[in-house]
This record gives sequence, C-alpha cells and structure tokens, in this order.
Amino acid sequence: MSSALTDSAQQRVFNFSAGPAALPLSVLEEVRDELVCYPGAGASIMEISHRDKRFVDLLHDAQATLRQLLGISDDYEVLFLQGGAALQFSMIPANLLRGTGKTAQYLLTGSWGKKAIKEAKKEGAAESIYDAGETNYDRLPAAGDYQVADDAAYLYYCSNETIQGVQFTDEPACPDSVPLVSDASSDFLCRPLDISKYGLLYACAQKNAGPAGVTVVVVRKDLLQRSPADLPGYLNYNNHAEADSEWNTPPTFAIYVLGKIAKWLRDDIGGLDAMLQQNQEKSQTLYQVIDQSNGFYRGHAQTEARSLMNVTFNLPNDDLQASFIAEAAKHDLTALKGHRSVGGIRASIYNAMPVEGVNTLANFMKDFAKANG
Repeated sequence: MSSALTDSAQQRVFNFSAGPAALPLSVLEEVRDELVCYPGAGASIMEISHRDKRFVDLLHDAQATLRQLLGISDDYEVLFLQGGAALQFSMIPANLLRGTGKTAQYLLTGSWGKKAIKEAKKEGAAESIYDAGETNYDRLPAAGDYQVADDAAYLYYCSNETIQGVQFTDEPACPDSVPLVSDASSDFLCRPLDISKYGLLYACAQKNAGPAGVTVVVVRKDLLQRSPADLPGYLNYNNHAEADSEWNTPPTFAIYVLGKIAKWLRDDIGGLDAMLQQNQEKSQTLYQVIDQSNGFYRGHAQTEARSLMNVTFNLPNDDLQASFIAEAAKHDLTALKGHRSVGGIRASIYNAMPVEGVNTLANFMKDFAKANG
C-alpha cells in the first residue's frame, strides 16, 4: 500500500452514521484495488454492461450468497431493485393490496412505519392495528396488543426503527393465511432470520449490506400472482423476477459491493450467528454505560425494545448534548447527533462498526459523564 493510501486509511473516523453507514474496511480495500480495472474486464465494474457475463455472474453470486446466509429457499425470488424503502412503501401495496378488496394492516413502532402506511392508503384500505405514537415510539407491542384479521391483505412492520432505536427480537404474531411483510432495511443481515415466516422482506442496502442504491427484495413466488397487470412497468414485481433483476439497468456498482459484503459476512465473520453475537456484545457495551450512569444518560427505547443497531439516548440538557457531540468528534467519534424527532444522541452500530469503535465511544461516555455529571 502506498504512503498516501496508508495515510488515507489512518484518517478514517469511527462513523456512527445511521445511513449511508460504515462499510467493512477490508471490503473497501478490495473495491479500491479493483475500482479502475475489474480483473479480466479491462475496465471498471462501473463501466461494463449489466448484460456482460462478468457482471451477470456477480449478480448471481450475490444472490446465491444471500440465499446461503439466510437459508432462502427456491420458493422465494431475490430481487435487486432501486428506489430504497421509499419506493417499497408504494410497490408493496400496489402489488399486494390494489384491487384485492382486502385491508392491509400495519404495526406502527416508529417513523418509517408511519411513512409506509401513508403511501399504502393511496392504493387501498390500510389500517394501523397498533400505534406506539403516544409514547413517541419507545416500545413494541406486547401479546394481545393487536389482532390481525385472517383475511388481511398482509401484515406490515418495520423490524428496526432507526430513529427511535426500537427493534423486534422476533417476528410479530401473524396468521398463516396472511403474508408477513417486513421493512428490514436497518437490521438486514445483522442476525439469522427464518425467511419461511415471511411473504416479503426488503432492505435498502445502505445500513448493513452495501452502499446506497440497491434494495434487496425477498418475495415468495406465489405472491407475484397478485401483481396487477396494469401497474406501471417498474412497479410490477413480476417484471423484475422474470428479467432476473435486469428489467432496467440495475445499480451495478452497489450490487457488486453488496456481494462482497455478503461474502465478508460468510467468510470473515463466520455467518449470521457469529454476527449476531458480535452485535449483541457491542450494543450491550453501550447500554451498560447508559444504565450505570445514574440517569445522566437516558435511553429512549424501553429496555425490552432496545435496538442492536441504533442506540438512542438523551443527556440532561441541550447544551450538554451539543458539547457531547463536539467533544466526541475530537476523539474521532462522528455522526452521533440524534434525529430531530427524538433529539439527543444516536449511535448506529451496524455490522461494520468495529468493536474498537464501540469501546472508544463507551469510554468517552464514561469520561464525559464523570466530568459533567
């Protein structure tokens, strides 16, 4: 590695951004080494056709690695789309609700669920059967807090709400007759999942799975029959499934990086069970500091709803929060400002956040509380 590249790597901070988020350094280095000329292609991966066999092989390899990591059966399509979660808010009801005469039901546990149901109502009947808004989305539904209709078009939930820092530990109860739909954008690949419980699961990549630009949609094949034929072309899941995610030019570079991250999880980390253990240890390190701070740090989420991915907390006042952010930056701890709807601090500790970064933040938190408490 040249001295310039060495200096560049040494300048990297601990990036706690909620997304686009930190990527594994080893993957970034691989991408750097192949960026100008992908091996055997004579050009950058960003310059070759999406129809080129070398890219098609990369796409298929990324799909296969995701199937291996998550145990995705042949009953499901794995699609690589664009538009992020914002487009899925509309595509899901357009394909699974429009024209059915049924009602889509939503569990609202944070800001992203609220955005999703707003778009669903443009396509048909959609209702919230649980809404934690009265407590500013600091909790998850308990058993008996909601009832899913046996004939619902689908049950939709966001598995991890990045803004409020609440995360489901298990899938919500759902009748077998109702497809379970999940926005897993911010905790995709952070742990094992039983995909057979889902009708559709999607994730925009820029949290755990890659750079912004690609959205993974895992959809049960029988649900593709629901897609209305008169949908605009890009909005029809069938078109993407039949065209092997190449109905239009796909986000080639983002798919290329996603494939490398999937292999990093499989080969370097050791799979999703090992990744879950790391994520549990990292989050516990920070929650322990919060719990032992004698109220100096106040977590937003209820203890049983705490996220592995987004640790949200407040300090005693705005001045201290501003000071915390400024002082943290001097220790190379960046992107810690909480979302305006919750305030305070948000430490996003996705898969690629190293243990060293979490430990550095935890030690800073202890020192800051001691000096200002």
